Parts: sequence; C-alpha cells; structure tokens
Amino acid sequence: MTQVILGENEGIESALRRFKRKVSQAGIFPDMRKYRHFETPLEKQKRKAIAKRKQRRKRFH
Repeated sequence: MTQVILGENEGIESALRRFKRKVSQAGIFPDMRKYRHFETPLEKQKRKAIAKRKQRRKRFH
C-alpha cells in the first residue's frame, strides 16, 4: 500500500504529486484496471490485441 507522510512545511499539492508518482511507480493503476469489473469495448479490444501479439511471439520463438 502506498503511503506519503506530509512534511512540516509541505503543501498538499506537492504531497499529492509525490503520492501520484509513488502510485505510478508501484504499478497500482494498471493492476486496478485489470481487475475492474466493467471493461469498455475499446479496452477489451486493446487487451485482446496485446494478448494475441504475445501469443504470436511465443509461437515463433
């Protein structure tokens, strides 16, 4: 779980920026999207295309 402790003279904006950076580095958002219940048709199409590419690479290597 990502956590950011606010410094004494630190503004909320800079703490929020640090939090967002830590969340993106930890890879939390892609993981959340992966396990989200609803998937838009465009997201579904992209996910299937990526899986297809990965499968083709495995087959030829």
